[in-house]
Amino acid sequence: MNEMDNNEEIIESTGSSQNKPKPLRKLKRIQPSRAEQQHTGAGSYAPQHEMPPAESGRQMAGSGNERGYIPKHEAAPHPYVGKHEAVPDDAEYRRDYARHVEEMEYDPEDEDELPKKKKKRSNWRDPLVKTLSIIVSLVLICVLVLNLPILWYKKNGVKERVSIITYFKRWQPLVEIEGEIDKTNIDPKVNTNAMPDDDGLDLPQLVEGQYTVLFLGFDEDVFNTDVMWVCQFDILAGKLRILQIPRDSAVPDFTSSPNTKFNSIYSLGDPNINPPINRVVNAIYQCFGIPIDAYVTTTCFDIVDLVDCVGGIPMTLDAPIQYDGVTVVDSGDVVLNGVQAEWFIRYRQGWLEGDIGRMQNQRRFMAASMQKMLDIAKNEGKTKLYSYMKQIYDHKWIATDMSVEDLSKLIDFASNLSMDSVQVDMIPGEGSDGTKKYFGPDGHEYSIFSIHLQETLDLLNKYYRPYQQKLTRSDTAIIEWITDHAVSNYDEKTQTLDEVLNGAEPARTPN
Repeated sequence: MNEMDNNEEIIESTGSSQNKPKPLRKLKRIQPSRAEQQHTGAGSYAPQHEMPPAESGRQMAGSGNERGYIPKHEAAPHPYVGKHEAVPDDAEYRRDYARHVEEMEYDPEDEDELPKKKKKRSNWRDPLVKTLSIIVSLVLICVLVLNLPILWYKKNGVKERVSIITYFKRWQPLVEIEGEIDKTNIDPKVNTNAMPDDDGLDLPQLVEGQYTVLFLGFDEDVFNTDVMWVCQFDILAGKLRILQIPRDSAVPDFTSSPNTKFNSIYSLGDPNINPPINRVVNAIYQCFGIPIDAYVTTTCFDIVDLVDCVGGIPMTLDAPIQYDGVTVVDSGDVVLNGVQAEWFIRYRQGWLEGDIGRMQNQRRFMAASMQKMLDIAKNEGKTKLYSYMKQIYDHKWIATDMSVEDLSKLIDFASNLSMDSVQVDMIPGEGSDGTKKYFGPDGHEYSIFSIHLQETLDLLNKYYRPYQQKLTRSDTAIIEWITDHAVSNYDEKTQTLDEVLNGAEPARTPN
């Protein structure tokens, strides 16, 4: 009965007899007591699932998971191997362990060294990963900040929020000297059949496919513009065309100077048009039909610094140049420094054709300077060109309304040109001399350059209006002072810079 009662208690504590018992905990080998040895015999097998003696019922009643009696303070001599497996003896267990170690090719003596090695590897990897993570995070934060629209940008009355990067790209650090070009009254008269949809350079241009820059060089008084070049970048064709305007070109409608010369427009042009750079821009557009996108100006003194900045300009002179009767530039292969370059550009007296000879000589300097720039880009890299640009910005050796981004794009475009892809032209015409004299409104006689109208229109339509409508006589404000042309030497002066660089110098006076 007691045995049945105990069984009922076990069933009630563990649930229904139909439910499977919970998994056994780790079983320990039970060492039989002295009384049990006497009852069963020493060394006899004790069934694993046999009920313990009645006096241990208290202990089992408190634990439904344990199905056998385990002495309280005794430990099993061997770990449990399996539910119905025999426990191996110590010798067999050691042999199995040794065989397992050999199969794994594992040396137990190195156990103490492994943590040290792992710890050693983690010592240099963990800081590296942390450092890289911090750097990447800082870079991402900087990129995010630089691209956030947090700055105000205002131009032409339009104000907008832009990012720091956009603000820097649009920055015009040298525009304060001359101011902005007014483009509101310019009608480029584009040819929709020839104009491309996009030229790929993304510049603020009036005519898609081309970008035109006016270059002006001032005299020592910063009053007259003795050097006037219209530099047209034909982006689609991959060419640069430079149109030279003779400083003595007569344009009486655009200047109050009695000599009516083009080089006086900047200082003596319409006083209602300001800043003065716009007076020259308007005259070029109304006379030659070329819309100007941007400008660059410099003085003869700044040319000295510009040439010295790049390390001089290599040239070959057929004969010495004596400037002002005192200073001399030797003949042969020379590298003009800044001062010598100024003499070379301004030298006039020794040329047979006077100012026209000087313009032809300026072409030679232009070709040599272009070759110098291409050599720098090829041998030292475009980064070197950008470093020169930074020096120009810092010292303000030029004035321009181009932004940092626009000027960088043009430098990059020009550095990929060849000497054969740069073409130089001069406005056709002839000078007043002998019987063809010009008297100004003040009654004095002046030496001028009379523009040949039709020849000029032909030149412009052929080269300088590739994406515009043809220019006609009614479209231009040119006044032709000498109609019965006696000189045609200057009507076709087209040359590439390669031809200029390898050609002869202008004719000199006999003495």
